[in-house]
Amino acid sequence: MKKSVLIAMAAALSMAAMTGCSNSKDAAATTAAAAETTAAGAAAKASGTAAAEASGTTAAGAAAAGTTTAEAAGAGAAGEQKELDPDCRLAKVLKAGKFVIGTSPDFAPMEFKDVSSGKTEFVGSDIELAKYIADKLGVELEIKAMEFSAIQQAVASGTIDAGISGFAYTEERAENYGTSVLYNVQPDDKGHTCLVLKENASAYKTAEDFAGKKILAQNASLQQNLVSAQLPSDIAFQPVTAVTDGVMMLITGKADALAVSWDNGEMLMKSYPEIAMTEFKFDHEDDGNIVLMGKEETELIEAVNEIIEEVNESGIYAQWTDEAQALAEKLGIGNN
Repeated sequence: MKKSVLIAMAAALSMAAMTGCSNSKDAAATTAAAAETTAAGAAAKASGTAAAEASGTTAAGAAAAGTTTAEAAGAGAAGEQKELDPDCRLAKVLKAGKFVIGTSPDFAPMEFKDVSSGKTEFVGSDIELAKYIADKLGVELEIKAMEFSAIQQAVASGTIDAGISGFAYTEERAENYGTSVLYNVQPDDKGHTCLVLKENASAYKTAEDFAGKKILAQNASLQQNLVSAQLPSDIAFQPVTAVTDGVMMLITGKADALAVSWDNGEMLMKSYPEIAMTEFKFDHEDDGNIVLMGKEETELIEAVNEIIEEVNESGIYAQWTDEAQALAEKLGIGNN
């Protein structure tokens, strides 16, 4: 989607925020059509900042203006618009001018900390995605760092607008939260596996090889579910708060294996030469990641999905991953 179209979409969504948000497919279609009309007019006038001015202003600025969706989009379709609920999450995001996400910055290359400048900065491919979403909505990004298991609770309670922290799709998450379309879909040769001490890697080829062993996984993660469902019942399982805690337990002989995603395992191996991934892989289809949002926040989910679809089509997430991996290696970390 052209930038001018997205600017127009943001302006149109902002106007919806002033009169509320609707689940009506007709209203959504009208808003989309109006946004396209504005984008076309803006593109004809100019590009860059001139296009932004022609399409209305940023989402936050348009929300403050107090005009209708139709007026903002220049479509003259006010009669087709329905009054919308100002209490929906998208309206609140646009009115506040910020998109608040929760993340657990201990999962390179997706989210981790860079303290090389003397101050803590949150970086990684997921952080770039969050910035991209906020930019397309025309708002600022606010990042709240928290334990992985706390992010889902924060989404459910409405403390944050979304959780962006390497979340994999699961049926349980789909039942309890609003989930975005998949991004960062992995090739068939990747997925989820276990890290063990390098000298023991060849001993773990099947699930049965983990029988009687102490297995770790990050608390509330997909890997924890996979361990519970697919490894023998006589394993000793222990959740860990951060993946690096699990690595330290492996290295010091306090555990036998740590369940991880493939990308995360690769990063950890570069920082900790004592460990290696096993030949064993968990059986899990549709590998990729999702953004978590409130279950009933249809408008926010649809807006985020449209932006993620653009990310998927452009292939830019792979570029963000490469850049994040290079940064993590430069900083000498696999995880924080």
